[in-house]
Amino acid sequence: MVFRGIHTVNMDAKGRMAMPTRYRDAFVYKNQQNENQSQLIATVDIQSPCLLIYPFADWLKIEEKLQGLPALNPSSRRLQRLMLGYASEIELDANGRMLVPPALREYAAFEKKLVLVGQGNKFELWSEANWSKETEQAISEALSGDLDIPLDVQDIVL
Repeated sequence: MVFRGIHTVNMDAKGRMAMPTRYRDAFVYKNQQNENQSQLIATVDIQSPCLLIYPFADWLKIEEKLQGLPALNPSSRRLQRLMLGYASEIELDANGRMLVPPALREYAAFEKKLVLVGQGNKFELWSEANWSKETEQAISEALSGDLDIPLDVQDIVL
């Protein structure tokens, strides 16, 4: 399944938010007992104040690549510490809700209103305030001509 679109969601006082119904099946996988389980991985985005949300099976491939980075390279170690260190296994409950761990809520400055942004193979989860700032900046850069679009991408989107 491809995750696309922007979805406004609310987080309750306990830190739970509902995954949009149309995407819930994408997080179902067979566990070791061959039972269906709805699970995802949430971790920090190291370039923006938001979270990255992956289906569990997709995350395993990324995790393997992260673990394969050279341990003696300081940049690789920082990347591993952040992305693997913050990676949290989250189950969707029977109502399709996920409990966002406190450390992740703090990192992304979550309050009640959140924005779930489809990015193809994953979602980004933003606080509404940070998402507004991000989009305002991107639109401003695009309109002023300051948005640096790589040449190989220009053939795709322009």
